[in-house]
Amino acid sequence: MHSRLGGIGMTSQRTRVRMIERLRKDGIKDEVVLSAMGEIPRHIFVDEALASRAYEDMSLPLGFGQTISSPFLVARMCELARAGKKLNKVLEIGGGCGYQTAILSRLATEVYSVERVASLLYKARGHLRELRVGNAKLKHADGHFGYTTAAPFDAIILAAAATHVPDELKEQVMLGGRMVLPKGSETQHLCVIERTVDGFVETILNEVKFVPLVPGVV
Repeated sequence: MHSRLGGIGMTSQRTRVRMIERLRKDGIKDEVVLSAMGEIPRHIFVDEALASRAYEDMSLPLGFGQTISSPFLVARMCELARAGKKLNKVLEIGGGCGYQTAILSRLATEVYSVERVASLLYKARGHLRELRVGNAKLKHADGHFGYTTAAPFDAIILAAAATHVPDELKEQVMLGGRMVLPKGSETQHLCVIERTVDGFVETILNEVKFVPLVPGVV
C-alpha cells in the first residue's frame, strides 16, 4: 500500500485499530460503521503538520474557519443515520475535507455532499480520488438548499450547527428517513429528526460543539 495511505508511526494501521477500540469503548456499537472508520485513513484528510494527531478524539482545523469533526462524532452521526439499516442515498451538508464523505461511501450506495467553500471542495475531491471513492458526488453550493436533483434521501447529515432546520432539507428526507444534525447556537445538541406518516419527530441527544451552518458560497 502507498505509504501515505498506509501511514507510519502515529498514522499507522495500528494507531487506527486503537482508535476503533476507543470508539467501541466510548459506546459506538454499529460494527459496520466501525469497520468503515477502520478502512479510511483519517491522516490524509488533514494538513501534514497535524497528521500525527489525526486519530486522537478531537476536531482539527481545516482552514477557512472549518474543522474536521472528531472520530467519535463522525462515528456517532453515521451510526444514528444508519440506524442499523443499509442506506441507499445519503446527503451530507458541509462536506469539508471529505473525511465523513469517505466513511459514508462505505455505508451507502450513493453519497451526495454539499460544501460552500470551493477550496475545501477541491481538496475533498482530491482525497476521494486518492481513495478511489466512486459513489460520491460533490457539489459547491449553499447547504441550506440541499441537493434537490438527487432527493429524496434515506438520511441527511449536517456537519455544521443549524439554529433551525431549513424546510428545504426536511422536504428532501424520504418517509421513514432521518436527519442527524447539531442544533443550536451558544448551546448545541445533537438531534435526530425522523420523517413519519404523522410528520417530523425530533429527538434531542447530547451536547456538542460544531461550527455554524453559514449561508452563501465562497
